[in-house]
Amino acid sequence: MTTPTYDIILRQGRLLRSDSIETVDIAIQDGKIVAIAPQIEGTAKLELDAHNQFISPPFVESHIHLDSALTAGNPRWNQSGTLFEGIDIWREYKQTLSLDNVKQRAIATLKQQAAQGVLFVRSHADVSETSLTALQALLEVREEVKDWVTLQIVAFPQDGIYGNPKNDELIEEAMKMGADAVGGIPHYELTREDGVRSVHRIFELAEKYDRLIDIHCDEIDDDQSRFLEVVAACAIRSEMGSRVTASHTTAFASYNNAYAFKLLGFLQRTQINFIANPLINITLQGRTDTYPKRRGVTRVKELWQQGKNVSLGHDCVQDPWYSLGTGNMLEVASMAVHVCQMTGTSEIDACYEMVTQNGAKTLHIENDYGIEVGKPANLITLDADDRYDAIRRRAIVRFVISQGKLLAETQPPQTTWKGTSR
Repeated sequence: MTTPTYDIILRQGRLLRSDSIETVDIAIQDGKIVAIAPQIEGTAKLELDAHNQFISPPFVESHIHLDSALTAGNPRWNQSGTLFEGIDIWREYKQTLSLDNVKQRAIATLKQQAAQGVLFVRSHADVSETSLTALQALLEVREEVKDWVTLQIVAFPQDGIYGNPKNDELIEEAMKMGADAVGGIPHYELTREDGVRSVHRIFELAEKYDRLIDIHCDEIDDDQSRFLEVVAACAIRSEMGSRVTASHTTAFASYNNAYAFKLLGFLQRTQINFIANPLINITLQGRTDTYPKRRGVTRVKELWQQGKNVSLGHDCVQDPWYSLGTGNMLEVASMAVHVCQMTGTSEIDACYEMVTQNGAKTLHIENDYGIEVGKPANLITLDADDRYDAIRRRAIVRFVISQGKLLAETQPPQTTWKGTSR
């Protein structure tokens, strides 16, 4: 009998299967997972010893702005730390954008993310400038990185669809150029009426060009910013359901409970996805408060408890809105555990799912995502025992396997104790 030969065998890792951890080998051939078993007979061109570390599907970055990444301090620092100063700084900086500049920063950020286990990314591209430089650059990046990371691009009118007479035309041009999703920012339109009109326009474009929707929705502390109800109504009437995402929704945290509970009831009639960005929202929101000071993160726990699909994003990596960040999704999950007070064991596990499986559902790629025989071989190993341990210690990602190939390897740091034993 011929001994089978595979491209890769990952030996003896801890894999979550049917709510229990099993120690398994995983065989990979031609970019696919072809076997999962306690012990796989055969050889491989590359054998990797997982050393009983945790095997996980790769992380999913549901919400980031690659066009502005790695620009912190240019042309100046955001001294107030507010959303609106960040928008002003970006408006000034984006006048100087070039294709090469955006592409270099975007690819550098993607490499940084991928080394930390992020293999699926949804990025917003500002389409408020006539040149559409940011969009064109990210479309080119999407093609250049497709062999190791899957990149989705949202056409995002940072200055509003109706904030400038040309912006409506620009966002439709972005659809023609190949953006994967149509975005918006209704709370930043000039009037509430313009905000409502912008949501309707977003749904119209998504249906016309058969695209996904991802709206920056109510990213403000104003309890009267209520565009999520408009998004919900449009989702119900259009039956677009799971193709619709509401990002941020931070005003949800400021709504009175009578209105919030009514809205939660409406949301039960939809399959809208939600994205929270706890690192950036805990930083930007509540800036006009004295005390008590709002956390400014949407009602993640309540949405999760109601069965809504909630995922998490890093949002910004060293840009005018957030000067910190490395793209590490475990930092994002850890912040969600703390800020959203999700410290029960099932809640901590849920926060891990929000940067993995839930993110895949948000990006509408869940059919090709996960560690199962027959699925694309995208997986990571972490220096951890399980999901809880990974978040608690912000575990190092040891191996990153992308599309059946070893993409990155990181050695966990080692500490040698030199002190006395007492």
